[in-house]
Amino acid sequence: MANITDIAPDKRAMRKEMLFAKINKASGWLDALGFSWLTPLLKMGAGDNPKEQLIELKRVLLIPLLGIFAFVLAWSILAPQVQTSLGAVPGPAQVWEQVGNLWQDHKREREKAVKFYERQDVRNAKLIAAGKQDKVKERTYTGKPTYIDQIITSLFTVALGFIIATVIAVPLGIASGLSRSFNGAINPLIQIFKPVSPLAWLPIVTMIISATYANPWDFMPKSLLISAVTVTLCSMWPTLINTALGVASVDKDLMNVGRVLQLPTWKIVTKLVLPSSLPLIFTGLRLSLGVGWMVLIAAEMLAQNPGLGKFVWDEFQNGSSSSLAKIMVAVFTIGLIGFLLDRIMYALQQAFTFSANR
Repeated sequence: MANITDIAPDKRAMRKEMLFAKINKASGWLDALGFSWLTPLLKMGAGDNPKEQLIELKRVLLIPLLGIFAFVLAWSILAPQVQTSLGAVPGPAQVWEQVGNLWQDHKREREKAVKFYERQDVRNAKLIAAGKQDKVKERTYTGKPTYIDQIITSLFTVALGFIIATVIAVPLGIASGLSRSFNGAINPLIQIFKPVSPLAWLPIVTMIISATYANPWDFMPKSLLISAVTVTLCSMWPTLINTALGVASVDKDLMNVGRVLQLPTWKIVTKLVLPSSLPLIFTGLRLSLGVGWMVLIAAEMLAQNPGLGKFVWDEFQNGSSSSLAKIMVAVFTIGLIGFLLDRIMYALQQAFTFSANR
Protein backbone atom coordinates (compact mmCIF):
# COMPACT_ATOMS: atom_id res chain seq x y z
CA MET A 1 0.00 0.00 0.00
CA ALA A 2 1.39 3.43 -0.99
CA ASN A 3 2.60 5.72 1.73
CA ILE A 4 0.52 8.92 2.30
CA THR A 5 3.71 11.00 2.08
CA ASP A 6 4.29 9.64 -1.44
CA ILE A 7 0.75 10.52 -2.63
CA ALA A 8 1.01 14.25 -1.82
CA PRO A 9 4.03 14.89 -4.12
CA ASP A 10 2.28 12.93 -6.88
CA LYS A 11 -0.78 15.19 -6.58
CA ARG A 12 1.41 18.29 -6.67
CA ALA A 13 3.19 16.97 -9.77
CA MET A 14 -0.15 16.27 -11.47
CA ARG A 15 -1.43 19.74 -10.64
CA LYS A 16 1.79 21.24 -11.99
CA GLU A 17 1.46 19.27 -15.22
CA MET A 18 -2.16 20.37 -15.62
CA LEU A 19 -1.15 23.99 -15.01
CA PHE A 20 1.60 23.78 -17.64
CA ALA A 21 -0.84 22.17 -20.08
CA LYS A 22 -3.22 25.12 -19.61
CA ILE A 23 -0.39 27.62 -20.07
CA ASN A 24 0.79 25.88 -23.25
CA LYS A 25 -2.78 25.89 -24.55
CA ALA A 26 -3.15 29.61 -23.77
CA SER A 27 0.23 30.45 -25.31
CA GLY A 28 -1.19 30.05 -28.83
CA TRP A 29 -3.87 32.64 -28.13
CA LEU A 30 -1.43 34.97 -26.39
CA ASP A 31 0.84 34.78 -29.43
CA ALA A 32 -2.10 35.45 -31.77
CA LEU A 33 -3.08 38.55 -29.80
CA GLY A 34 0.48 39.86 -29.53
CA PHE A 35 1.02 38.96 -25.86
CA SER A 36 3.53 36.14 -26.30
CA TRP A 37 5.74 37.75 -23.63
CA LEU A 38 3.20 36.70 -20.99
CA THR A 39 3.89 32.99 -21.56
CA PRO A 40 7.39 32.88 -19.97
CA LEU A 41 6.12 34.97 -17.05
CA LEU A 42 3.27 32.52 -16.46
CA LYS A 43 5.64 29.56 -16.70
CA MET A 44 8.02 31.13 -14.18
CA GLY A 45 5.08 31.73 -11.86
CA ALA A 46 4.13 28.06 -12.25
CA GLY A 47 7.62 26.98 -11.19
CA ASP A 48 9.37 26.32 -14.49
CA ASN A 49 13.14 26.77 -14.94
CA PRO A 50 13.66 30.55 -14.44
CA LYS A 51 16.86 30.62 -16.49
CA GLU A 52 15.17 29.17 -19.60
CA GLN A 53 12.14 31.41 -19.25
CA LEU A 54 14.27 34.53 -18.76
CA ILE A 55 16.06 33.73 -22.01
CA GLU A 56 12.68 33.41 -23.74
CA LEU A 57 11.45 36.64 -22.11
CA LYS A 58 14.55 38.42 -23.36
CA ARG A 59 13.80 37.22 -26.90
CA VAL A 60 10.09 38.12 -27.01
CA LEU A 61 10.03 41.27 -24.83
CA LEU A 62 13.40 42.80 -23.99
CA ILE A 63 14.91 42.75 -27.49
CA PRO A 64 11.77 44.29 -29.14
CA LEU A 65 11.68 46.97 -26.40
CA LEU A 66 15.35 47.74 -27.01
CA GLY A 67 14.59 48.09 -30.73
CA ILE A 68 11.77 50.54 -29.98
CA PHE A 69 13.98 52.47 -27.56
CA ALA A 70 16.77 52.71 -30.15
CA PHE A 71 14.29 53.99 -32.75
CA VAL A 72 12.87 56.64 -30.39
CA LEU A 73 16.38 57.72 -29.36
CA ALA A 74 17.54 58.05 -32.98
CA TRP A 75 14.34 59.90 -33.84
CA SER A 76 14.73 62.39 -30.99
CA ILE A 77 18.38 63.08 -31.94
CA LEU A 78 18.00 63.28 -35.72
CA ALA A 79 14.59 64.98 -36.01
CA PRO A 80 15.74 68.50 -34.95
CA GLN A 81 18.51 68.34 -37.56
CA VAL A 82 16.03 68.16 -40.46
CA GLN A 83 14.44 71.48 -41.41
CA THR A 84 11.28 71.67 -43.54
CA SER A 85 9.03 74.48 -44.74
CA LEU A 86 7.05 73.98 -41.51
CA GLY A 87 10.13 74.01 -39.29
CA ALA A 88 12.14 71.17 -37.81
CA VAL A 89 10.79 67.62 -37.96
CA PRO A 90 8.96 67.07 -34.65
CA GLY A 91 10.49 64.67 -32.16
CA PRO A 92 8.72 62.20 -29.86
CA ALA A 93 7.85 64.87 -27.27
CA GLN A 94 6.15 67.14 -29.82
CA VAL A 95 4.22 64.25 -31.35
CA TRP A 96 3.06 63.06 -27.92
CA GLU A 97 1.96 66.61 -27.12
CA GLN A 98 -0.27 66.60 -30.20
CA VAL A 99 -1.79 63.28 -29.08
CA GLY A 100 -2.94 65.09 -25.93
CA ASN A 101 -4.17 68.10 -27.94
CA LEU A 102 -6.21 65.91 -30.31
CA TRP A 103 -7.79 64.11 -27.36
CA GLN A 104 -8.65 67.42 -25.68
CA ASP A 105 -10.19 68.66 -28.96
CA HIS A 106 -12.33 65.53 -29.04
CA LYS A 107 -13.51 66.06 -25.46
CA ARG A 108 -14.35 69.73 -26.12
CA GLU A 109 -16.33 68.83 -29.23
CA ARG A 110 -18.29 66.18 -27.33
CA GLU A 111 -19.07 68.71 -24.59
CA LYS A 112 -20.37 71.12 -27.24
CA ALA A 113 -22.60 68.37 -28.64
CA VAL A 114 -24.00 67.57 -25.17
CA LYS A 115 -24.76 71.25 -24.51
CA PHE A 116 -26.38 71.60 -27.95
CA TYR A 117 -28.79 68.73 -27.28
CA GLU A 118 -29.51 70.02 -23.77
CA ARG A 119 -30.47 73.44 -25.17
CA GLN A 120 -32.58 71.77 -27.85
CA ASP A 121 -34.44 69.66 -25.27
CA VAL A 122 -35.13 72.73 -23.10
CA ARG A 123 -36.41 74.71 -26.11
CA ASN A 124 -38.65 71.86 -27.27
CA ALA A 125 -40.01 71.36 -23.75
CA LYS A 126 -40.99 75.05 -23.61
CA LEU A 127 -42.70 74.81 -27.00
CA ILE A 128 -44.65 71.72 -25.90
CA ALA A 129 -45.67 73.41 -22.65
CA ALA A 130 -46.91 76.39 -24.67
CA GLY A 131 -48.96 74.11 -26.93
CA LYS A 132 -46.75 74.68 -29.99
CA GLN A 133 -45.90 71.07 -30.80
CA ASP A 134 -45.85 71.88 -34.51
CA LYS A 135 -42.76 74.05 -33.98
CA VAL A 136 -40.77 71.33 -32.19
CA LYS A 137 -37.67 70.41 -34.19
CA GLU A 138 -35.05 67.71 -33.67
CA ARG A 139 -31.76 68.76 -35.20
CA THR A 140 -28.52 66.81 -35.35
CA TYR A 141 -25.33 68.40 -34.07
CA THR A 142 -23.17 69.26 -37.07
CA GLY A 143 -19.85 70.13 -35.46
CA LYS A 144 -16.57 69.25 -37.12
CA PRO A 145 -15.47 65.61 -36.86
CA THR A 146 -12.76 65.03 -34.27
CA TYR A 147 -9.71 62.81 -34.65
CA ILE A 148 -11.52 59.96 -32.85
CA ASP A 149 -14.50 60.39 -35.17
CA GLN A 150 -12.18 60.18 -38.17
CA ILE A 151 -10.63 56.96 -36.86
CA ILE A 152 -14.11 55.46 -36.46
CA THR A 153 -15.05 56.57 -39.99
CA SER A 154 -11.92 54.93 -41.43
CA LEU A 155 -12.61 51.68 -39.54
CA PHE A 156 -16.21 51.61 -40.76
CA THR A 157 -15.08 52.31 -44.34
CA VAL A 158 -12.43 49.60 -44.41
CA ALA A 159 -14.82 47.12 -42.76
CA LEU A 160 -17.44 47.82 -45.44
CA GLY A 161 -14.93 47.46 -48.27
CA PHE A 162 -13.45 44.31 -46.73
CA ILE A 163 -16.87 42.67 -46.28
CA ILE A 164 -17.84 43.42 -49.90
CA ALA A 165 -14.48 42.06 -51.08
CA THR A 166 -14.93 38.87 -49.02
CA VAL A 167 -18.49 38.29 -50.27
CA ILE A 168 -17.25 38.57 -53.87
CA ALA A 169 -13.85 36.88 -53.59
CA VAL A 170 -14.64 33.76 -51.55
CA PRO A 171 -17.39 32.37 -53.87
CA LEU A 172 -15.30 33.22 -56.95
CA GLY A 173 -12.28 31.55 -55.36
CA ILE A 174 -14.27 28.40 -54.53
CA ALA A 175 -15.62 28.22 -58.10
CA SER A 176 -12.13 28.81 -59.48
CA GLY A 177 -10.64 26.08 -57.29
CA LEU A 178 -13.34 23.54 -58.18
CA SER A 179 -13.45 24.18 -61.94
CA ARG A 180 -10.40 24.35 -64.19
CA SER A 181 -12.50 25.92 -66.92
CA PHE A 182 -13.71 28.70 -64.63
CA ASN A 183 -10.16 29.20 -63.33
CA GLY A 184 -8.87 29.49 -66.90
CA ALA A 185 -11.52 32.10 -67.70
CA ILE A 186 -10.99 34.25 -64.61
CA ASN A 187 -7.21 34.01 -64.23
CA PRO A 188 -6.36 36.54 -67.01
CA LEU A 189 -8.72 39.08 -65.41
CA ILE A 190 -7.05 38.57 -62.01
CA GLN A 191 -3.60 39.11 -63.51
CA ILE A 192 -4.74 42.29 -65.29
CA PHE A 193 -6.67 43.96 -62.47
CA LYS A 194 -4.60 42.81 -59.44
CA PRO A 195 -1.75 45.34 -59.96
CA VAL A 196 -4.01 48.35 -60.65
CA SER A 197 -3.42 51.24 -58.24
CA PRO A 198 -6.27 52.69 -56.18
CA LEU A 199 -5.46 56.06 -57.77
CA ALA A 200 -6.50 54.57 -61.13
CA TRP A 201 -9.69 52.99 -59.78
CA LEU A 202 -10.82 56.09 -57.89
CA PRO A 203 -11.97 58.30 -60.86
CA ILE A 204 -13.95 55.40 -62.36
CA VAL A 205 -15.55 54.51 -59.02
CA THR A 206 -16.34 58.18 -58.34
CA MET A 207 -18.19 58.60 -61.63
CA ILE A 208 -20.14 55.36 -61.28
CA ILE A 209 -21.15 56.00 -57.65
CA SER A 210 -22.10 59.60 -58.42
CA ALA A 211 -24.33 58.41 -61.27
CA THR A 212 -26.01 55.48 -59.47
CA TYR A 213 -26.07 56.50 -55.81
CA ALA A 214 -28.28 59.56 -56.21
CA ASN A 215 -29.92 59.60 -52.75
CA PRO A 216 -27.22 58.67 -50.23
CA TRP A 217 -28.13 57.53 -46.73
CA ASP A 218 -27.05 59.78 -43.87
CA PHE A 219 -24.77 57.12 -42.36
CA MET A 220 -23.16 56.37 -45.74
CA PRO A 221 -22.32 59.48 -47.77
CA LYS A 222 -21.01 59.18 -51.31
CA SER A 223 -17.41 59.85 -50.27
CA LEU A 224 -17.51 56.92 -47.82
CA LEU A 225 -18.99 54.53 -50.39
CA ILE A 226 -16.45 55.62 -53.01
CA SER A 227 -13.61 54.89 -50.60
CA ALA A 228 -15.13 51.53 -49.58
CA VAL A 229 -15.60 50.34 -53.18
CA THR A 230 -12.03 51.40 -54.02
CA VAL A 231 -10.84 49.32 -51.04
CA THR A 232 -12.89 46.39 -52.36
CA LEU A 233 -11.39 46.57 -55.86
CA CYS A 234 -7.82 46.65 -54.54
CA SER A 235 -8.10 44.17 -51.65
CA MET A 236 -10.19 41.31 -53.02
CA TRP A 237 -7.39 39.62 -55.00
CA PRO A 238 -5.38 37.99 -52.18
CA THR A 239 -8.56 36.37 -50.82
CA LEU A 240 -9.64 35.20 -54.27
CA ILE A 241 -6.23 33.72 -55.13
CA ASN A 242 -5.70 32.03 -51.75
CA THR A 243 -9.24 30.64 -51.69
CA ALA A 244 -8.78 29.14 -55.16
CA LEU A 245 -5.42 27.67 -54.10
CA GLY A 246 -6.90 26.24 -50.89
CA VAL A 247 -9.85 24.66 -52.68
CA ALA A 248 -7.66 23.23 -55.46
CA SER A 249 -5.34 21.64 -52.87
CA VAL A 250 -8.12 19.71 -51.07
CA ASP A 251 -7.31 15.99 -50.89
CA LYS A 252 -8.61 14.33 -54.06
CA ASP A 253 -9.55 11.18 -52.14
CA LEU A 254 -11.80 13.28 -49.95
CA MET A 255 -13.50 14.75 -53.01
CA ASN A 256 -13.92 11.27 -54.50
CA VAL A 257 -15.62 10.08 -51.31
CA GLY A 258 -18.10 12.94 -51.68
CA ARG A 259 -18.84 11.93 -55.26
CA VAL A 260 -19.23 8.24 -54.33
CA LEU A 261 -21.73 9.22 -51.63
CA GLN A 262 -23.47 11.40 -54.26
CA LEU A 263 -23.41 14.46 -52.03
CA PRO A 264 -24.92 17.57 -53.57
CA THR A 265 -22.47 20.32 -54.57
CA TRP A 266 -23.42 22.61 -51.69
CA LYS A 267 -22.71 19.83 -49.18
CA ILE A 268 -19.37 19.04 -50.78
CA VAL A 269 -18.45 22.72 -50.51
CA THR A 270 -19.64 23.23 -46.91
CA LYS A 271 -18.65 19.84 -45.44
CA LEU A 272 -15.46 18.98 -47.35
CA VAL A 273 -14.01 21.94 -49.26
CA LEU A 274 -14.36 24.83 -46.82
CA PRO A 275 -13.06 23.07 -43.67
CA SER A 276 -9.98 21.84 -45.57
CA SER A 277 -9.22 25.17 -47.24
CA LEU A 278 -9.91 27.49 -44.28
CA PRO A 279 -6.24 28.05 -43.36
CA LEU A 280 -5.42 29.40 -46.83
CA ILE A 281 -8.68 31.37 -46.98
CA PHE A 282 -7.82 33.12 -43.72
CA THR A 283 -4.32 33.83 -45.00
CA GLY A 284 -5.94 35.55 -47.96
CA LEU A 285 -8.31 37.46 -45.69
CA ARG A 286 -5.40 38.72 -43.56
CA LEU A 287 -3.55 39.89 -46.67
CA SER A 288 -6.70 41.51 -48.07
CA LEU A 289 -7.37 43.40 -44.85
CA GLY A 290 -3.79 44.70 -44.79
CA VAL A 291 -3.99 45.83 -48.41
CA GLY A 292 -7.40 47.40 -47.80
CA TRP A 293 -6.15 49.40 -44.82
CA MET A 294 -3.22 50.75 -46.86
CA VAL A 295 -5.41 51.58 -49.86
CA LEU A 296 -8.00 53.30 -47.66
CA ILE A 297 -5.76 56.22 -46.68
CA ALA A 298 -5.04 57.17 -50.31
CA ALA A 299 -8.71 56.69 -51.24
CA GLU A 300 -9.88 58.94 -48.40
CA MET A 301 -7.41 61.65 -49.36
CA LEU A 302 -8.81 61.92 -52.88
CA ALA A 303 -12.45 61.10 -52.18
CA GLN A 304 -12.46 63.49 -49.18
CA ASN A 305 -14.06 60.86 -46.98
CA PRO A 306 -13.84 62.26 -43.42
CA GLY A 307 -11.40 59.66 -42.12
CA LEU A 308 -7.71 59.44 -41.36
CA GLY A 309 -6.73 60.01 -45.00
CA LYS A 310 -8.62 63.29 -45.11
CA PHE A 311 -7.13 64.25 -41.74
CA VAL A 312 -3.60 63.82 -43.15
CA TRP A 313 -4.48 65.76 -46.31
CA ASP A 314 -6.14 68.61 -44.38
CA GLU A 315 -3.14 68.96 -42.06
CA PHE A 316 -0.79 68.98 -45.05
CA GLN A 317 -2.87 71.73 -46.64
CA ASN A 318 -3.18 73.60 -43.33
CA GLY A 319 0.57 74.14 -43.02
CA SER A 320 0.53 75.24 -39.39
CA SER A 321 3.44 74.76 -37.00
CA SER A 322 1.73 71.71 -35.46
CA SER A 323 0.62 70.09 -38.75
CA LEU A 324 3.69 67.90 -39.21
CA ALA A 325 3.42 66.54 -35.66
CA LYS A 326 -0.28 65.77 -36.21
CA ILE A 327 0.51 63.97 -39.46
CA MET A 328 3.05 61.86 -37.58
CA VAL A 329 0.39 61.06 -34.97
CA ALA A 330 -1.79 59.84 -37.85
CA VAL A 331 1.09 57.73 -39.22
CA PHE A 332 1.55 55.96 -35.88
CA THR A 333 -2.23 55.57 -35.52
CA ILE A 334 -2.49 53.98 -38.96
CA GLY A 335 0.36 51.59 -38.14
CA LEU A 336 -1.02 50.58 -34.74
CA ILE A 337 -4.53 50.01 -36.09
CA GLY A 338 -3.11 47.97 -38.97
CA PHE A 339 -1.22 45.81 -36.46
CA LEU A 340 -4.34 45.32 -34.31
CA LEU A 341 -6.46 44.39 -37.33
CA ASP A 342 -3.89 41.79 -38.36
CA ARG A 343 -3.81 40.35 -34.82
CA ILE A 344 -7.62 40.15 -34.76
CA MET A 345 -7.67 38.30 -38.07
CA TYR A 346 -4.90 35.97 -36.87
CA ALA A 347 -6.87 35.22 -33.68
CA LEU A 348 -9.95 34.43 -35.79
CA GLN A 349 -7.81 32.16 -37.95
CA GLN A 350 -6.62 30.33 -34.85
CA ALA A 351 -10.22 29.97 -33.65
CA PHE A 352 -11.73 28.72 -36.92
CA THR A 353 -8.81 26.50 -37.97
CA PHE A 354 -8.17 24.99 -34.52
CA SER A 355 -7.87 21.43 -35.70
CA ALA A 356 -5.49 22.43 -38.48
CA ASN A 357 -3.14 24.05 -35.99
CA ARG A 358 -3.03 21.25 -33.44
